[in-house]
Amino acid sequence: MAVRACGLIIYRRLQSPPSSKVTDGIEYLLLQTSYGTHHWTPPKGHVDPGEDDLQTAFRETQEEAGLQASQLTLIEGYKKELHYPVRGKPKTVIYWLAEMKDCNTEIKLSEEHQAFQWLKLEDACKLAEYEDMQVTLKEVHQFLCSKE
Repeated sequence: MAVRACGLIIYRRLQSPPSSKVTDGIEYLLLQTSYGTHHWTPPKGHVDPGEDDLQTAFRETQEEAGLQASQLTLIEGYKKELHYPVRGKPKTVIYWLAEMKDCNTEIKLSEEHQAFQWLKLEDACKLAEYEDMQVTLKEVHQFLCSKE
């Protein structure tokens, strides 16, 4: 049975100059783990008994980044499932997409993470070492561009 985890890919829109594209002002939130290889990912975690996947995504985001569901807008029409092995066992991670209502809201990390960064797409892809995460971030960006 695959380990199941859920999370939110969170972005904010900075005020961009009128001449630029709206998507130029988009930054993605990545958290750096305080364990293992100190990799960078969006907030995510394992599904607890009795929880549905989306509840898990919001709970983990609150625990890991200090963000309440009320501070985020869930973006309709985007959901991504990733499948990969972790220590020889299959893992499924499901991500939804959410926008910060206020781009200045403070991020409060738990002990599970040692740092966070808001990053433009290119820089986020550099920090997210795993290829499937890079592809996912690019897909999200395309999705947001297509909604403009």
